[in-house]
Order: sequence, then structure tokens, then C-alpha cells
Amino acid sequence: MELEMQAQNSDRGGEMDWLWLSFYHALAMLWATFWALVLGFTISGVLQVFVSKEQMSRTFGRTSLKSVAIATGLGAASSSCSYAAVAAARSAIQQGAALVPALAFMFASTNLVIELGAILWVLMGWQFVLAEVVGAFLLIIFMWLLIRLFLPKHIETEIRAKMTKQEAKQACHSSHSTHLPHVAAATTEHEHKHDRGKWIRVSHAFVADWSMLWKEILAGFLIAGFLATLVPHDWWEALFLQNGPAVVRLIENALVGPFIAVISFVCSVGNIPLASLLWAHGISFGGVISFIYADLLVIPILLIYAKYYGVRAAAWITGIFYVAMVLAGISVDLVFTAFGLIPQGSRPPSAIEHAHIIWNYTSWLDLIALIFAAWLLILHFRSRGERHHACH
Repeated sequence: MELEMQAQNSDRGGEMDWLWLSFYHALAMLWATFWALVLGFTISGVLQVFVSKEQMSRTFGRTSLKSVAIATGLGAASSSCSYAAVAAARSAIQQGAALVPALAFMFASTNLVIELGAILWVLMGWQFVLAEVVGAFLLIIFMWLLIRLFLPKHIETEIRAKMTKQEAKQACHSSHSTHLPHVAAATTEHEHKHDRGKWIRVSHAFVADWSMLWKEILAGFLIAGFLATLVPHDWWEALFLQNGPAVVRLIENALVGPFIAVISFVCSVGNIPLASLLWAHGISFGGVISFIYADLLVIPILLIYAKYYGVRAAAWITGIFYVAMVLAGISVDLVFTAFGLIPQGSRPPSAIEHAHIIWNYTSWLDLIALIFAAWLLILHFRSRGERHHACH
């Protein structure tokens, strides 16, 4: 009887251990990325307020080599957070940017940022950093070509029509702050004439973006935490061919890589430790690259695409993204094989580690982001009464 009670207590303790560890992983990932979320949503708000539709249309309103190149550069200089990148791309389209430059900005925001390269270098080596950069440019080119060749023209028209309806519906909202209050009707004439008034409108957009996406973001962190705790490493490895003809293995690994990212629910920086694990256990070079790119296809983000663009447009965009990621992974593998740049010999042990809440440089960034977010919240709630009055 005593042994049975001990066994039951042990089982309960084990359940509590994995449950606690899952929540801890989720909280630790939020701790590591909070500053990037704040930065990304701030950029989204600034785009909505400080950049006029005329300016956006003039710079990114047409799909050209210049507009795509500028959008790629701006994306590389912005936040690495996948959710924030999606929000910023949506804001760019809303302000008049063409679809291809906006999506190029989004890809660059998650694949060409400095922090991603730094983590790749530390965990996997310089070859993967170079592959990530080369592949990101190839991915944007493939995405552009696929949209040009296959995306029906009425899809982009549908996207803009949906955004126009959203903007009209949400322009003048109540105090619940669940929409995008970035239009002129939500502010006073006095605010429009001063920089402080613009920052008040940035605060409205900042709160609105968080209000719209916090459920998807929370779901992503929680599911990632539970997967990190419950899914055995051997299960990930079994999904990739490690024997057979090289061409078949290359294609299969590149095809499956994005699907692993989809169900792992991790962000652009957060999936590097898992990429290290997969590389250590036999995935191909191109498979790793296509896996890293697929942070823009995780389920919460697919739901955001549907909310932003409509289900049919989201399905088209998702399909084009997937094909572009696979082609980029295969192309990088072939090019790096030809130049002898793929690491050879026995692969090093995985650098993957459980996420931990520790005080380091990202903690200072989180603290700064928290103070800045608090300031935006103060601006938002102080002006809410005036906006509510202006709407009536």
C-alpha cells in the first residue's frame, strides 16, 4: 500500500514536472523575445502614422527591383520577431505598398537580421550564416517570380478591399481598444499638428496590434513550450531521410523541413537551437535552411494571414511561401555543395539547450522595451477619452 502511494505521488510529481517545465519554457522564450515584439509593433505603428499613404505608394507602390531591394534592406534593419514582421508588412500594404515589396520586407525581417546571424554563427558555424543570407535573397527572388507567374491578379485586389473594410470599420472605435485606431477621425485636430499627437496615434496602433494578435502570440509560446518538453528528439529525426539517393534525400529533407517548423511553433531566432539538433542528427544542409525559413508558416501566423488577408488570399500566399522556401533550401544546398562549403566529417553534438530565464544583455533590452511600452500605454489611455468623444 505504501509503495502504491509512493508510485502515485511519483506519477503526480512527474506530471507536475513536465507541466511546470513546459510553462517555464514558454515564459523563457517570451523573456528572450519580448524586446523584439515591442520593437516590431512599434515599427508597425510608426509605419501607420509617420509614413503617409502617398509616401508609401511612391516608394513601394510598384513592384520593381528598386522597391524590392529597399524593402529588403529595411526588413534586415528591423525586428526579427515573426509576428511583428507580419504586422509591419500588413501595415505597409495598408499604407499603399505593393504586395511583393511588403512580403520581401517580411522575409528580410525574419531571415536577414543581425541577431539571427549571431545565433547561427555561435550554434552552427559561419557556413550556415552565409547560407542563410544567400538563401534569403534567393527566397525573395523565387517568391517574386511565383507571385508574378501564378498569383491571380484579383487576389491582391481582394486583399486591399478587405483591408479597406477593416480600416473603415475600425477607424473610429470605442474604448475597448481592439482595433486599429490610426486614422484621423480618432484624434483631435490639435494632435495632428504636433509630434506628440503622432506618438499618441502610434500608441493607439501599438495597443491595437497587441489587442489583435496577443492570443496567437500566447498560443505560439505555450505550444512551443509544451513541444520542447514532451516531444522526444528521436521523433524529429525520424521525419527526415538519412539514406538513399542524394537527390531524393535533398528534395525530401527540403520538403519536410518547413512542416517541422510549422508544428514546432517557434520564431525566427527561436528555431535555431532546434535546427542545430536536426543538423547534429543527420538532416541535410538544404533541409536545415528550408526549416529555418519556415517560421513564417507556423499555425498562429497562418491564422493571422487569414485574419489580415482573407482565407483564400492567405492560402495562396502560404502556398507560394512554402514553394519558395523549398526551392531556396534546395538551391543553397546545390550551390554550397558545388563550392565545397558544406561542413564535412562527423557532425558536432547538438547545441540545443533548454530556454532559461537569466539576466543578460537581452534582459536590459527587455527592461528598456517594458519602459517604452509602458509610456505608449500611458499615452494611449490618457487620450482614449478624447478619441471616444471625437468618434461621436
